[in-house]
Amino acid sequence: MPSIKRITPRPFRLPLKGTLRWGRASELAALEHVLLEVELSDGAVGRAEIPPRPTIYGETISTVRAALDYLTPQLLGLEAEDTETIQQVLNQFPGHLTTKGGLDIALWEAWAQSEGQTLWQVLEPHHSQVQVSYILGIADEAEMLADAQAVYQAGVRVLKVKVGRDLKDDLARIAALREHFPDIKLYADANETLSPEDAETYLRLWAEAGLLYVEEPLPIAEVLARKRLRKAAILPLIADDSAFTLRDLWREAQLDTYDILNLKPARTGYTQSLQMLALNRAEGKRAMVGSQALSSFGAYQTALMAFQEGVSEPCELAFHLKAEGGFCNFPPLKDGWLYWEDLASCHFDPQAFEPYALS
Repeated sequence: MPSIKRITPRPFRLPLKGTLRWGRASELAALEHVLLEVELSDGAVGRAEIPPRPTIYGETISTVRAALDYLTPQLLGLEAEDTETIQQVLNQFPGHLTTKGGLDIALWEAWAQSEGQTLWQVLEPHHSQVQVSYILGIADEAEMLADAQAVYQAGVRVLKVKVGRDLKDDLARIAALREHFPDIKLYADANETLSPEDAETYLRLWAEAGLLYVEEPLPIAEVLARKRLRKAAILPLIADDSAFTLRDLWREAQLDTYDILNLKPARTGYTQSLQMLALNRAEGKRAMVGSQALSSFGAYQTALMAFQEGVSEPCELAFHLKAEGGFCNFPPLKDGWLYWEDLASCHFDPQAFEPYALS
């Protein structure tokens, strides 16, 4: 069996058409990510996109490099199929979620290539199509509507809007989106900005405004308040920040704090993502897949998870439309849907990558 021969991080910078703002103080003006390459002893190479998020996971390009400096000596020489040992190495190194997620995905692709296949061939789909959503950042109305118009023209029919800072402004932006795009579906991400005292009032008004569901309205530490809010059944609640890992998801499932899991393979890899989907299904919960604001290449690898069993809701696979370029030929959407068969032609383009690579 081929073993792990080389692990190489390649930082890159991909400009965005506009700044994405979320939460209380987070924003993204360019994708400053890492393309991770894993080579096996038989020459097979797997790649993955690592998206450091300092304000979410405490990771930067520098910490990705440092984490790989620590993990690489423990992984080199291990057989690519020895998933148990590889996962043991990763699990014994707390934190560094996107670094470990990228390693797992790159190893999956390297193994697939070693078997003469692509990820598209080894990850068989449960369903043939997925509805795609797009994340609208915090912006003034004109900027928000321009962003929405651009992705609407590209085929997006579901939008996620950032809410929670100001109720009046939230309702005005939702109304503006409804007026300009009467056929779209809307849901919201509150990024933990509400208080337990205000949450029910906000959710009732958001529900009246036509939102489908809301992501993380309360701080993660407010466990009992989150449990009560879910029991109130005002709007379905999406778990994201509260379910970073399989261990987190087990806790949230036991407490019954959520209705829908937002699974993000960029931070959980494929191995843990499949485990989380299995647990989520066993608990009778719904799921969506989020792309963690990735390039078209990361969106492609994330999209493969969106076709797995248990994923039932619109998936956040359109952020690459906000990027100025890319290095993967992500297929166009068709009336808001992404089709499995269209992903077959996706591939990493090494020549297209080079202009974005950093020294």
